[in-house]
Amino acid sequence: MAELAFSCSDVQPERWAASPTLRFRLGVTAPEGVRVHALILSVQLRIDPRARQYAPAEADGLHGVFGTPERWATSMQALHFATVAAAVPGFTGRTEYDLMVPCTYDLEPGLGKYLHALAEGTVPVTLLFSGTMFTAPGPGDPDGVRVGRVPWDREAKYALPVAVWRELMDLYFPGEAWLRLRRDTVDALLRHQARHAVPTADEALTSLLARPSEEDALCPTPR
Repeated sequence: MAELAFSCSDVQPERWAASPTLRFRLGVTAPEGVRVHALILSVQLRIDPRARQYAPAEADGLHGVFGTPERWATSMQALHFATVAAAVPGFTGRTEYDLMVPCTYDLEPGLGKYLHALAEGTVPVTLLFSGTMFTAPGPGDPDGVRVGRVPWDREAKYALPVAVWRELMDLYFPGEAWLRLRRDTVDALLRHQARHAVPTADEALTSLLARPSEEDALCPTPR
């Protein structure tokens, strides 16, 4: 079966989607003389956090994901970004297409915390391809279409700029981030707002976080 090669040349925020979406520009190259009628793909996107360096402030933000830096050798593992299906129209030689990847700003999963902690540079992304390809028959082949598999060893790498990720989040959630709370926690927060006449949840949480904790009371700041 024909061996396909995949590449990624660009990624940009999709401005008119219903939810945050990145548009990856992907390329597919078929062997010379092979006519591909169609490709039905499953694309898995993975982040390899070990493939970049981290500033001290970023390392502090990653404490809740991988622990302290001395633990990273064992705790820093690949992060699943997304798995997306795609249909690529027929082509001969090489073609390009856009892969739409839905994103989340939920800070509960490790992925959200990881991306939120990054200040600059790039995010090392690996795209893994599998699926089904439909190609034209070879010489002497009586069948009209040949059907084969795209193996999982087909991949492409791309350095996703952190600035693009931040642009996407600012586009959909300007100046904001999302936290997932239990319903009883939300009920308690609303009661606190009503009791203390606090107009927004943001102000309520800010005031609560500003209160000295039990740990601060036990360990006062030295003068």
